[in-house]
Amino acid sequence: MSSLQVLAGFHAVVARLRHAPDSIKELYVEASRRDKRMQGFIQQAQAANLRPRPVPAERLDGLARGTRHQGVVALAESRSLAVDVDEVLDTLEDKGHAPLLLILDGVTDPHNLGACLRTADAAGVHAVIAPRDRAVGLNQTVQRVACGAAETVPYIMVTNLARTMRDLKERDVWLVGTDDEATEGIHQTDARRAMAWVMGAEGEGMRRLTRETCDELVHIPMLGSVESLNVSVASAVCLYETVRQRQAFSAGGK
Repeated sequence: MSSLQVLAGFHAVVARLRHAPDSIKELYVEASRRDKRMQGFIQQAQAANLRPRPVPAERLDGLARGTRHQGVVALAESRSLAVDVDEVLDTLEDKGHAPLLLILDGVTDPHNLGACLRTADAAGVHAVIAPRDRAVGLNQTVQRVACGAAETVPYIMVTNLARTMRDLKERDVWLVGTDDEATEGIHQTDARRAMAWVMGAEGEGMRRLTRETCDELVHIPMLGSVESLNVSVASAVCLYETVRQRQAFSAGGK
């Protein structure tokens, strides 16, 4: 059992059922729970050719090791990274964590992407999202520059970026885009909430539809003669503003 990952709670187990049911080796449900949600879950598991084993709540408590399990625990093969945005958000919701995402609109330079992934890992980003048709994939250059971050931060390429952004908004993720002409600066946005920073491509910035889909636009204060920052540097500045605000809030500061 030590080589298997423990998944606890409906969201976590359902996400694995949806994306990789074959990775689930054992599935347990609370024997005394027979409500509609549990019955629907059992049916979903059976449709995936899995047989949930009814056990006492105490057995689930021991397997979950303090994680809120809601009467559902699975033992599954470990997976390296999440495969879609919903899976990321479902896992964070179960843990009570405010999502921090990075959206890259058309970053095509592998060195920039690698640097963005490395910074994302350092800043605790839960996933990096990019459009499938206007972005570089995880090639060898990206993985080398990322220094291992490509193995720790999910890099999720989506077919329609604007639609994905709208889906994020429906799940109460605040979208903050960077724009040199924005009135407010990055320090004026509330980065403690569930949010995604939206960064534009090298030289071009965000596409029009991407910009219009953002909830808020802010600028990075520039005090010297340089007009703009490299996308990986700009990402780092914005992400660490989130880190600063969240750490200050956790410490009881303002």
